[in-house]
Amino acid sequence: MRSFLFYFFKTFKDIKGFSAVFTTLILGSILYGFFYPTAYKAQQAEDLPIIIVDQDQSTLTNQIINTINSNPNIRITQITTNFLEAQQQVQAQKADAILLLPEKLSSDLLANPKNTGIGLYISSAYLIRVKQIASGLAISLENVIQNHLQRFGKVSHFSPELPIHQIPLFNTLSGYGSYIFPSVAPLIIHQTILLGVGMLIAGYREKKKWQPQPNEFFGFFAAIFAIGCLTSFYLFGFIFWLYDYPRGGNFLGMLIAVPIFISCIIALSMFIASFFDMPERVGHVLVPTSIVLFLLSGTSWPLQAMPLPLQWLSLCLPSTHAIQMFIQLNQMGVPTEIVIPKLIFLSISGLVFLVLAYIRLHPKNE
Repeated sequence: MRSFLFYFFKTFKDIKGFSAVFTTLILGSILYGFFYPTAYKAQQAEDLPIIIVDQDQSTLTNQIINTINSNPNIRITQITTNFLEAQQQVQAQKADAILLLPEKLSSDLLANPKNTGIGLYISSAYLIRVKQIASGLAISLENVIQNHLQRFGKVSHFSPELPIHQIPLFNTLSGYGSYIFPSVAPLIIHQTILLGVGMLIAGYREKKKWQPQPNEFFGFFAAIFAIGCLTSFYLFGFIFWLYDYPRGGNFLGMLIAVPIFISCIIALSMFIASFFDMPERVGHVLVPTSIVLFLLSGTSWPLQAMPLPLQWLSLCLPSTHAIQMFIQLNQMGVPTEIVIPKLIFLSISGLVFLVLAYIRLHPKNE
């Protein structure tokens, strides 16, 4: 026990003395927690450029344009009657959307409203960002058209349908920050542990042939485990509260899941680190994996829309199960039994990687 505690505290001392590892494991998590969400503090995009193609040029279309112009999320860059010209502007990424107000819109709306339409063409280059244009225009058009039809109620027998109110269940602010950061937070923990442990063990191996005895091996594991758990509670607790992200859906489930997740990632990191002989190579090889792991998590693009080989690969990655699991627990508040399959996968994976890491790092009988 005394030997275990010696190596437990020695690991903290080694982390403090290795500036790259200290920056990654300790400072990296703290700074990421503050600065990553800051970029999305506004939550929703504003001042998005659109082009209006007004082929009717009536009182109704003027009212629509004036209403849209007062929307803070949308900025009208051009009003034209040429749709092809507007299309070229969107293709050149000088605008994000086109609103087409067709010819005879005002008269057709009164004569045959059910067969009258307004065209909205949105650039697919930034779908998450430009969704704000669609929601903003929908509200503006609905109000103007309702007012217009009420004024001419005696002429038209058309009765506007009741408005549809969209109420998000989990991302209550419908913001980009509250969508992206809860998904990125588990990956931040994953990557800081992966890089920090990799550089630390590679540093040991560079100085000498590091072959830890069981007390040293598990003392090292316990020290990183303590750091990983504290980092998780810091991000899932304090940072989510600080930026008012959805949180605390299943607090007890999160407390159960964090130790299992951290143990799995430490074991994976120790196993991968056993293949490196110097700290610099760890960064060269592992840093680019962050983008790949996030893509394969199914957050930025649905897994079901990916090729089957990528779906199979994603299901083999602990990061995929962890990201989806913590979104379910922290934001959606699902019962713990729903995430038991993910907990079992992380537990078994962690045990396998821990055994493999011990075999590779433990001294062999010669």
